[in-house]
Amino acid sequence: MFDLYIANKNYSSWSLRPWVLMKALEIPFNEHLMPFEGGFGESYATFTRFSPSGLVPCLVDVENEVAVWDSLAIVEYLAEAHANVWPQEKAARAWARSASAEMHSGFGALRDECSMNCGVRVALNNFSAGLKSNLARLDTLWQEGLERFGGPFLAGEQFTAVDAFYAPVAFRVQTFNLPLSEASLAYVQHLLALPAMDAWYQAALVETWREPMHEQETLKNAALLTDYRAV
Repeated sequence: MFDLYIANKNYSSWSLRPWVLMKALEIPFNEHLMPFEGGFGESYATFTRFSPSGLVPCLVDVENEVAVWDSLAIVEYLAEAHANVWPQEKAARAWARSASAEMHSGFGALRDECSMNCGVRVALNNFSAGLKSNLARLDTLWQEGLERFGGPFLAGEQFTAVDAFYAPVAFRVQTFNLPLSEASLAYVQHLLALPAMDAWYQAALVETWREPMHEQETLKNAALLTDYRAV
């Protein structure tokens, strides 16, 4: 059995990746939600009790006494025992790994200017050159995967790790109403409609924690339109 340690569902994009992958692929795990304690730095002491890096997510293989931290490492660890984590076809698997790694290390402007905050809707005041470039690349990448492998997911008919890596982007598109092509927006809606994604979203809405740093990041270049979260 696995223990998966995550942070607030409303904010934690990194936690969403392994969580939604394991839920969608029906890989059993025990969830341990550890809310951010006033910011990343203040959470460190608590998180180091279960995560060597002091960050989430962290997967603990209880039976083998193995801790795996970082979302990409967790995905690869799961793939050793679950063949459906990555696409079965070699070319699709290579593309999916490349696209996942690109998300893992890139799209800096998208991360910085459109932080994940599931329960709100905002209007951006302006789009930086970096954000425009990131969105253009995102459109190109998604359309390549959808056209090359036939959809409805990025690497073919089945939900795999590459879709999990872009799951937080779907929430960002929804929150910030980001302009993308019709095909990309259809893919976003397909992701948001997944039972696992909806379960995460509904849980995020009922959270009452508010972390000031994340709230400030959301509104640093945007105006709040609607807040659907529980008071």
